[in-house]
Amino acid sequence: MNHPADLLLTGARIHTVDPDLPEAEALAVRDGRIVWIGPDHGAAAWAGPDTERIDAAGKLVLPGFIDAHNHVRLGSDADCVQLAGVRTLEGIHERIRAWRAGHPGAEWIEAEAFDYSAIPGGRMPTAADLDPVTGDVPAIVLSYDVHTAWLNTAALHRLGVTRDRTDLPFGTAATDPETGEPTGFVTDFAVKGLSRAGHRALRELGVPWASPDRQYGRLAKSLDDAIGFGITTVVEPQNSLDDLELFERAREEGRLRSRIVAALFHPRGTGDADLDEFAGAARRFADDRLRVGPLKLYIDDVVEPRTAALLEPYTGCGHHRGETFYPAEEFAELLAKLDAKGFQCFVHATGDRGIRTVLDAVEHARTVNGPRDARHQVVHVECLDPEDVPRFAELGVVACMQPRHCAPEIAGPGQDWAENVGEDRWHKAWPMRSLHGAGAVLAFSSDWNVAEMDPMIGIYTAVTRRPLGGGEAWRPEETVDVETAVYGYTMGSAHANFLERERGSLTVGKAADFVVLSRDILRIAPESIPGTVAETVVVAGEVVHTATA
Repeated sequence: MNHPADLLLTGARIHTVDPDLPEAEALAVRDGRIVWIGPDHGAAAWAGPDTERIDAAGKLVLPGFIDAHNHVRLGSDADCVQLAGVRTLEGIHERIRAWRAGHPGAEWIEAEAFDYSAIPGGRMPTAADLDPVTGDVPAIVLSYDVHTAWLNTAALHRLGVTRDRTDLPFGTAATDPETGEPTGFVTDFAVKGLSRAGHRALRELGVPWASPDRQYGRLAKSLDDAIGFGITTVVEPQNSLDDLELFERAREEGRLRSRIVAALFHPRGTGDADLDEFAGAARRFADDRLRVGPLKLYIDDVVEPRTAALLEPYTGCGHHRGETFYPAEEFAELLAKLDAKGFQCFVHATGDRGIRTVLDAVEHARTVNGPRDARHQVVHVECLDPEDVPRFAELGVVACMQPRHCAPEIAGPGQDWAENVGEDRWHKAWPMRSLHGAGAVLAFSSDWNVAEMDPMIGIYTAVTRRPLGGGEAWRPEETVDVETAVYGYTMGSAHANFLERERGSLTVGKAADFVVLSRDILRIAPESIPGTVAETVVVAGEVVHTATA
């Protein structure tokens, strides 16, 4: 006789993502794990007087989503001027004026999510673009990808940026080619400004955005959003050791309802003592709710400001093809060293030359150290040369991709990404179907807050490559079907993070992490996938979120 279950789900259309039992109607949970899964008529054997019951009423049930690249700690900040969706400089000015009217005593003006395409003429922004609406109040505006910052003249003075001080702890200040004076545009913010040293510097310089309380507020809100979307595991891809206390606080305060995998940032200059500290943190945080361990590195930057590394020059930019943060040989030796120490590496790479440099480095590490199941990741894979497509599977490298980034209204014709790369290279853009067909593991993710966190938006874009509001598809030959997209958000991401034995499918013995959806996304028209709601979210057999009408 079975011991009664703690939780019993019945009346469901369960898509298990387990090939041994693809579909079921019911499942039983005890002690946070699935103890049985099968047809409705077998569920009664698991019922007891204290069993909690969920009647799914015929709705689709999926494994909890695993977002393989989600900056919940960075998040979105309600105290910032919100610039998402603003596509003109005049619109940016209007948003800042309105914010200032509501915050007349503000000592700083902070804004987030500016779009490069809002600046006229395809140029990068300058302090002179901000000064008319900010005056003597220092202002810092972060790009939507958080890879660059935009300062007004008052902020340049407050932060000590001068023609003789452009190599900053939080970025690299661009200078006017004629005068040598800083323009107000700062690159390398993701690499330097989000590092341990960079964040400390911003805090010491009095930038409110960098304060611990503001950081925690962003984290807490993002964690609430994640569980509301049915994301039961979040991979936070870039953290310093200082940041781990924020997750501990969230756990103590009951805000850590999603499980967390936290990668530690490995900026250039990281030494052996730092690696020892990283290994110590991995030992200290190693349970099923908060795990620390992978390392985050950058090989290049981003296409929009032309700082990704391309094999051929950017369109209309002469010989400029971007730079890698490391010479190829140095990066290969670094990755081999980290691989030998047993670290898994998440490497940001967007340009085709950047991606090839990473793949070459993994190949070198396997030659030097011998092949192992390292599951190093290339994160983003935005512009991939066809010659490198088969190397992912051959080298055991995971393609950690964000489908929403390839939406036409974000990266397609007329947008900075497509125009900078040029039409003759558009076939290289986010080749999800090609990678899947070549046997690569696809781990799907949102890259919040660069794009929307909702997995429904990511799945819709992966399946259609159409604008969110409908319209013409861009590179539809690289779409995937809904089942493949769901796999990317579940088992693909589980495998990518060595979690496939615990999560990613609804299988007996695995953690009882699942979501009941308001629509059957496997059967409805793709354009109806956005707007689908996670009605019930369960983590370790506990209902942690129920959607309200």
